[in-house]
Amino acid sequence: MEMNPLELELPGFRFHPTEEELLEFYLKKMVLGKYTCFEVIGFLNIYLYDPWILPEMSKIGEREWYFFVPRNKKLGNGGRPNRTTKNGFWKATGSDRKIFSLSDTNKHLGLKKTLVFYQGRAPGGQKTDWVMSEYRLPDSCPLSKDIVLCKIYRKATSIKVLEQRAAMEEAQPPSPPTSTQSQHLDFLALSPMRLGHVASCTKDSQASKEPTLKLPTGSKELSELRLPKTDMGWCQDSQSRSPWLQDLLFTPSPCANVLNFLD
Repeated sequence: MEMNPLELELPGFRFHPTEEELLEFYLKKMVLGKYTCFEVIGFLNIYLYDPWILPEMSKIGEREWYFFVPRNKKLGNGGRPNRTTKNGFWKATGSDRKIFSLSDTNKHLGLKKTLVFYQGRAPGGQKTDWVMSEYRLPDSCPLSKDIVLCKIYRKATSIKVLEQRAAMEEAQPPSPPTSTQSQHLDFLALSPMRLGHVASCTKDSQASKEPTLKLPTGSKELSELRLPKTDMGWCQDSQSRSPWLQDLLFTPSPCANVLNFLD
C-alpha cells in the first residue's frame, strides 16, 4: 500500500523552496503535466476567495502558502489578468523582476510580480498586509503561460508603522460630548469660588421654597418663649452698653406686647 507523503509527520520539515525551485521544478513540471511525485502545491483559483481564507485551503504551509493559479484574462482590456476578489483586488507594485539560475546567470527562468491586496474597489481601496508573489514562465518559453505559481503571505508590520498608526489615532479630534456630558464638564470647569456661589444660590432657592416660620399654637409652647430681661448677668454694666443694645433691651416692641398678651 502506497502512503501519501503528506500524511507523514516529519519532525522539523518546512516547505520553503527557492525561487529557482519554484520555476524550474514545480511550475515547469506542472505545465508539462509531470507534476505527480509530491503534490504539495494545490491547484486553485485564488481570486474567488479573500486572502485571509487561503491559508486553510492550502495543502501545506505555516507562514507562506503556495497555489497553482489559472490566469483569468479580462476581455477587451488588453488581455490583462483579472485579479478582483469578492471584497477587494490585488494591485501590482513596481515592475516584474527577472529570475535567473544561480548556477547559470545567463539562463532566464521566469518572472516575478509582487502584488498587494486592497479591500474595496479600484481605483480606491484600503491597503492591507497581504502580499502575493506571482511566478510565471518567461515570454520566450514555448510552454503554455495559462498557469502561474503564487505564493501568499502576510507582511509583518514594523514597529515604525505601528507607531505611525498610533500617532494618527491620537491626532484625530475627539468626538463631541453628549448634552449630559457637556453639562457635567461645564460644572467641573467652574472655579472653587464660583462653585461656592452656585451652592449658596442653590440653598437660597431651596430655602425660598420652604414654608415660612409660624408661631406655635398652645399655651404650653408659648410659655417657654421669653424675651431677655434687663437684669441678666451677661450685661450688668450699664456704662458698657451700646446705645443700640440699650434701645433694644429697654424699648418695648410690638412683638413683646403680643407675646405678653398671649401669656
